[in-house]
Amino acid sequence: MKLTLTPRPLDTQAKDGWIIFVQNKKPLLSGNGALPKLLTEQIKKSNFSGDFAQTAVFPMFGKAKADQLILVGLGKGNTFQIETLERAAAAAVRAGQKAGIKSFATESTGSIKSVSETAFVHTVARGAAWGSYNFDSFKTKKKKRTAEPSLVFAGTCKNAAACRRALAEAEIEAEALLSTADLANLPGNLAPPQKIASWSAKMAKETGLACSVLNKADLKKQKCNALLSVAAGSGTDAKIITLKYKGTDPKSKPIVLVGKTITFDSGGLSLKPSKHMQWMQFDKCGGMAVLAAMKMVALLKPKTSVIGILTVAENMPSGGATRPGDIVKSRSGKTIEILNTDAEGRLALCDALDLALTHKPAAIVDLATLTGAVIMALGHTAAAVVGNNHRFNQKLLKAAEAGGERLWELPLWQEHKDDMKGTFADLQNISKSSTAGTITGGAFLSEFVPDDIPWAHIDIAGTAWEETPKAWMAPGVTLFGARTLIEWIKGI
Repeated sequence: MKLTLTPRPLDTQAKDGWIIFVQNKKPLLSGNGALPKLLTEQIKKSNFSGDFAQTAVFPMFGKAKADQLILVGLGKGNTFQIETLERAAAAAVRAGQKAGIKSFATESTGSIKSVSETAFVHTVARGAAWGSYNFDSFKTKKKKRTAEPSLVFAGTCKNAAACRRALAEAEIEAEALLSTADLANLPGNLAPPQKIASWSAKMAKETGLACSVLNKADLKKQKCNALLSVAAGSGTDAKIITLKYKGTDPKSKPIVLVGKTITFDSGGLSLKPSKHMQWMQFDKCGGMAVLAAMKMVALLKPKTSVIGILTVAENMPSGGATRPGDIVKSRSGKTIEILNTDAEGRLALCDALDLALTHKPAAIVDLATLTGAVIMALGHTAAAVVGNNHRFNQKLLKAAEAGGERLWELPLWQEHKDDMKGTFADLQNISKSSTAGTITGGAFLSEFVPDDIPWAHIDIAGTAWEETPKAWMAPGVTLFGARTLIEWIKGI
C-alpha cells in the first residue's frame, strides 16, 4: 500500500473513499463543518453503532470529493487500545476494497485524546497495509490487481517531521509483515526447512543482515541432538538459521530472538488427531515472527545489536522417528526423556537457547506456538509470557501494548521446574502432573538459560493465526509477536 502525508485538509481529497473513525457513536473529525454534521445524521439514521471494527460504506452522491465514505467503529472510549485502532484501520480498508475502493484518505490527527498524532499515523498506516493483504496465490480465479491501493493522511500535523518519520517506520514494518506473511502462509509441502533457509538468506542479502545456516552435519557437530530428534522421522533435514544485525552502537551487547519454526507438525509417533493437524503448517509462526522482526530491524537500523535464530524442522512419523521414552543429550549436556513426541517445540528451542548463550547476550526472547494450554488459559486474544525476570517481562508487556498486541505474564515457580525433572534423565519433555502446561513448557526452557541473563518465553499458540475471516484480516498467519519485538527493540 502506498502511504503519503499532505497538509491539505480531508475535504479537499478527491479519492475513492474517506475513512472516518467513530468512537462513542461520534465521528472523529476536526472542525465543525458540514461533514461532521452529515455523518452524525447518517449514523443516527442507520443501524451503525460504532462497535469495534464495525464498518459501513455508503456513497456520497456528490456531497463530498470522495465517492464513498467508510465508517469504522472504535467502540467505547473506555475500552480503547492501540490494538483497537490498528485493527479498525485494517477493517476499514478491507471493507473499502470489497466496495471497489482503491484510493483512501483519512485525517492525520485522528482526534483521539489518548493517542498522539505520530502514534495515530504509525498505527493506522500499518493497520491499513495489513488490511489490504490477502493470501490468494493459489486461487486460479483470483481477482486481478490493477493498481496498488493508497492511503493519504490529510491535514496539518503539529510536528510534520515526526509524522513523516512515523509513516516511514510504518511503511517498513508493514512491508516486512506482508512479505513474511507470504512465506508464513505457505503449507508444509511448499515451505520445507530448505525453503525457509533460502528465503532467509535472500532477505538477509537484500537488507544487509549476516546469515548462516547449520545443516544436519553441522547440527551433529554442535551436538544439537534435541532438535535433531524432532526431525528424525522426516525426509527433510533440520536446520538452524542465524541472522545478525550489528547495530549502530558498537558497544551494545546483542539481544537474541529465538523462534520455533516447525514447518509441519504431525505430532510424530504421538500422532495428533486429524482435525488438529490441518493447520499445523502454522507451527512455524514463532520463527516467522522473528524473521519479520529481523527484516524490520535491518531496515530501521536501531542502536542495539540483534540476533535472530530460527530452529527449523518437520515433525513426522516414520520408522526412523523418535520414540516415546527415548533419551537424548541436548547441546547443553542436559539429558531429556522424550515422553511425548508432540511436545517437540521445546526440544527444538532448548538447543537454540544454548546456542544463543555463545553470543553473550544482554537478553533472550523466544517465541513459539508451544502449547494448547495457553488457549485454554487466555483464548485467542492474548499470548502468555513466562520468564526469569519480572522487570524484563513487564518491558515486553509495555512493548506489546504499544505495538497493538496483548501479553499476559504467568508465574514461574520452583514447583513448575520440579514438575519437569526426569525419572531416568535430567529432564522430561512433558510434566508429571499434566497441569499448568504453558508454565511447565516455560519451566523446561528455563533450564537452558542462566538466571543472570534476562529471558522470556512467549507462547503464541492462541494468537499466531486466524482460522476464519475477521473484519480486519483474512484467514491465515497474524505474525503475532513481530510488532511487540520491534517496539521493544526501538525502545532500547
